[in-house]
Amino acid sequence: MSGAQARVETFTLSDGGQPASRTSDALAEFIDGARTTLAIAIYDVRLPDPYDDKVRAALENAATRGVRVRLVYNEDYPVNRIPVPPPPRTEPPLLESLPFPTVAVPGVPDLMHHKYVVRDAAAVWTGSTNWTVDSWTREENVVVTVESAAVAAKYTEDFEQLWTRREVDKSGRVDSAPVDGVRVWFCPGRGEKLAHRIAKAVGTAKRRVRIASPVISSGPILGTLAQVACDGKVDLAGVVDLTQVQEVLRQWGENGNAGWKEPLLKTTLTRAPFSGKHSTPYAPGAVHDYMHAKVTVADDTVFVGSFNLSHSGEQNAENVLEITESGLADRLAGFIDEIRARYPGIVL
Repeated sequence: MSGAQARVETFTLSDGGQPASRTSDALAEFIDGARTTLAIAIYDVRLPDPYDDKVRAALENAATRGVRVRLVYNEDYPVNRIPVPPPPRTEPPLLESLPFPTVAVPGVPDLMHHKYVVRDAAAVWTGSTNWTVDSWTREENVVVTVESAAVAAKYTEDFEQLWTRREVDKSGRVDSAPVDGVRVWFCPGRGEKLAHRIAKAVGTAKRRVRIASPVISSGPILGTLAQVACDGKVDLAGVVDLTQVQEVLRQWGENGNAGWKEPLLKTTLTRAPFSGKHSTPYAPGAVHDYMHAKVTVADDTVFVGSFNLSHSGEQNAENVLEITESGLADRLAGFIDEIRARYPGIVL
């Protein structure tokens, strides 16, 4: 571990809480800062939208001035699966028309679910936020930027695995040892270890636990949360996307393979003060207004990134930053409390 400390900054998004230009401007500015390289892994992107045009222009300008730009994206196919996470609305022909190389990573059976940019092997843009106007205006999300060559190297290693192999299950094989005060986790290579790491942080917290996740279905995390909720010794609270949780419960009831999780989920969401957003059910062309933030706060440790607290999240291509810093933990715990105050308590 180097002696340097990464510079970490965040901003948060809420449903109706900001114009799309806030995120499009910030993303374009991040891209405009590139001098040598941009490595981009993005799940859902809609470049023809008016605000996305600014991002597209920033990418094209970067390529024009000699920056080596590469982009990988999730190529989805119609499959009979529950829409959690919802399918992307990416249009591959539009991405492939960009003046730099792009690679489609098949999203079946497991998704290429990242939303990160590595700039000049020195800085990273990441978090839960896709590149769509709905993501920037109608969803709860978090954007994180990290200035650290050591952290950027971890992301570059993951990117190269996706770029060269073009298979989700062969990615995420990156050492999770801390660098510059940050531990970076990638799935699926470290998916199971990440789930156990989060579960341990939740289970050993002494003061508070805050959760924001569209769904919660990872066995280790769900079991630990149910235990903490029943013990009642720690200030546990959170927010989920209730529409997606109900879809998961219906799926469990139909296939019978995860019935043991249902009482754990119901215990967690009803024994502790969890709120649920009634988002618009997924349908082609419908608004994407999901509770989309993915944050866990355990005392002063934060886990933030693209990872739903789900079993499928362990198998998808995902990334999470683990940072222990009281100010950051306070800010993101406060963000979670602000979200859950907007939505009703859960009754299942």
